[in-house]
Amino acid sequence: MATNEEDGAVTAGSPEAAAAAKAGASASTGVTNVDAVELAPEGDAVVIIDQTLLPNRLEHIRLTTAEQMYDAILKLKVRGAPAIGVCAGYCYYVLARQEAQRASSYDDFASAMDAQRAYLNSSRPTAVNLSWALNRMHGVTLAHKGEAPAGIVDLLHKEAVAIHREDLAMSEEISRLGASLLNDGDGVLTHCNAGPLACLGYGTGQGPLFYAHDHGKTVHVFADETRPLLQGARLTSYELQRAGIDVTLICDNMASIVMKNGWVQACMVGCDRVAMNGDAANKIGTSGVAILAAHYGIPFYVLGPTSTIDQGCPTGDDIKIEERDPDEIKTMWYAEPKALPEVKCYNPAFDVTDHSLITAIITEKGICRPPYTESLAALFR
Repeated sequence: MATNEEDGAVTAGSPEAAAAAKAGASASTGVTNVDAVELAPEGDAVVIIDQTLLPNRLEHIRLTTAEQMYDAILKLKVRGAPAIGVCAGYCYYVLARQEAQRASSYDDFASAMDAQRAYLNSSRPTAVNLSWALNRMHGVTLAHKGEAPAGIVDLLHKEAVAIHREDLAMSEEISRLGASLLNDGDGVLTHCNAGPLACLGYGTGQGPLFYAHDHGKTVHVFADETRPLLQGARLTSYELQRAGIDVTLICDNMASIVMKNGWVQACMVGCDRVAMNGDAANKIGTSGVAILAAHYGIPFYVLGPTSTIDQGCPTGDDIKIEERDPDEIKTMWYAEPKALPEVKCYNPAFDVTDHSLITAIITEKGICRPPYTESLAALFR
């Protein structure tokens, strides 16, 4: 792996990430960014694509400290629920290596890792995969009470790699199931970004588009730009264009006319958290797309792994919605501010789509349909 020591940029993917991809699942022939999250070969850093720089610059950065990891998650340098989960697993492992060298006993090690887990988990409250992966990793630590920290670190490495491999396999199965719902020539509208960058492998929300393309189906994609962070414009259209898939970028407020024109036969989106009644949190604006789809009689599909389904969350009212910096609306994308400094802004990162608007929720374990209180619960029996 070639590294620029001055700025930490990494110019090549690691052999370990490639091996994990091959062991876990095959990746799309059109996908170029399966190394969006990986573990450095030496095991001393998590290496990610800085997604805030796309589509103009493709740059990898190394995360070696808890503060760098927190910052990368908070500022969306790594983003997308599954990718955050994989990143969290590797972050826990890298920090465990460091803590094991400092700890004088198991209790010291476990206490330090519990604090690291809580710190990283506080970076983003909505994406359940973050807490899911951190808790899974910490469970390994707790399961080996009294043992030498060095031995636990070895087990944590295996667990982090397992999370990555499972994610790739999950991504392919969700994409296969989602693609089965599409016909050749369909127009598909999608919102935000849940492709290879966000989910690794094929992806989830956009995974069926890559899978269909790889298996001989033609799809025409309309990608909402997705305000305020523009993941649809910067990331989704970038990935689809690079893969040779027909994509048209539209502003968020253009979805209605595109549907009215008859150009959309399905809507497919990812999710950051799903309640047990089927309410689903995704990037702000998703619920509006679902309402429009219902009006025009277009099926609306939510795609995500079972790890995104929160068994402790009865309804969407129980999902905490992250609110972000107003400057993302007023100044972030502009050479000059587009609103007066004193103008108030409301900038929620997500909204919740009511289960009544969702045609099906597609997971790696199957396609769930209403009533979701029954079909989602059945996934865990």
